[in-house]
Amino acid sequence: MLAACASAPETGLPPGAPVAATLSAATQRANEVTLRALGLVGTPYVYGGNTPLGGFDCSGLVTFVYADAADMQLPRTTAQMATMHARSVMRDALRTGDLVFFGERDVPSHVGIYVGNGRFVHAPNEGGTVRLDALNNPYWNHNYRFSRRVID
Repeated sequence: MLAACASAPETGLPPGAPVAATLSAATQRANEVTLRALGLVGTPYVYGGNTPLGGFDCSGLVTFVYADAADMQLPRTTAQMATMHARSVMRDALRTGDLVFFGERDVPSHVGIYVGNGRFVHAPNEGGTVRLDALNNPYWNHNYRFSRRVID
């Protein structure tokens, strides 16, 4: 009975072929970004914060995660990220690692990292923590502005 639990999953690859080798470098980097972001859920929100020990604001979280997990230097502020040269992505084409921007007006004032299944990780507000939220949450859905793909 336990033998079934210990058997290798069927991958369609030759025996011994590394599964990670079948993923593109971009997909691997996006997955690393996603895992790193999810690992920071629960970290305190601190305005201007950009480290796990010191806490995060929204853009501090994004810049830290991309630097740590993908060795990419992104602009520090949400406004700068919103105007950086990166591919625009339609909401229905989001992939893990994409940046999602929000704001009550046309200019975004908040950014998070899309992690799949309609969810994103972000540092939302003073007194809160880094958390996982759904894009279809009424507040985030209403204030969603656009998305950018920085890992291609």
